[in-house]
Amino acid sequence: MIFFVTGGSRGIGEAIVLEATRQGHDVGFTHLANEKLAADVVAAAKTIREDAQCKTYQLDVRNSSAVEEVADRFLDDFGNVDVVVSNAGINRRNLMLSMSDEEWDDVLQTNLTGSFYVCRQFLPTMLANRFGRFVLISSLGYRGVTGQANYCAAKAGLHGLSAAIAKEYGRKGITSNVVVPGFFETDMMRTTMSDLNKSYWLKYCPMGRMGELNEVASVVMFLASDAASFVNGQELPVNGGLDWAP
Repeated sequence: MIFFVTGGSRGIGEAIVLEATRQGHDVGFTHLANEKLAADVVAAAKTIREDAQCKTYQLDVRNSSAVEEVADRFLDDFGNVDVVVSNAGINRRNLMLSMSDEEWDDVLQTNLTGSFYVCRQFLPTMLANRFGRFVLISSLGYRGVTGQANYCAAKAGLHGLSAAIAKEYGRKGITSNVVVPGFFETDMMRTTMSDLNKSYWLKYCPMGRMGELNEVASVVMFLASDAASFVNGQELPVNGGLDWAP
């Protein structure tokens, strides 16, 4: 299968790229600015599988014309697309009363509108194939987190976007599902999660630990597989049993 993953140069996105490679798939992924990190992921993929086709593309998903251009390049390079994983995301923390227009717009444009642009761009190819898998990466924050109204609203929007795709295109062989990770050791989590929230998580999560990146990547692989051919319009939590954000 051929995967297109946004935000694949680190964290959950990197784990998805490398797990897809490990399972024998070809992968194209995007990065925003850090070319070295992206190149390191490509090198890691080649280490996993010498014949792996893995390629990175610089992309700001907020720019619809850039999404169109990168998608065209990807299809030229790989010839097709089977699975689109929308993972690119940012966070700009602030209390709602103090949140600027820019903080709101940046997060909504990246985390929600960017996902719409990417999914829309690859739909024609999937429709022609009568096959496709969309996997949108959400967060426990979609239910609300103090100081992250922009992030929460964007992640909640992904659930509606995925449900609409599932209902509109299920009869065309295309599925769309949302993965809802709990707390994982990522750069974003390390910079946005307070020590108090981390101790709360470790105390109340039934598993008593943070998630490991391969655990969420494995769920994405399941949704992309034939085993999930009748899983559509669903929200799959990967949170160790703690279903709310502190």
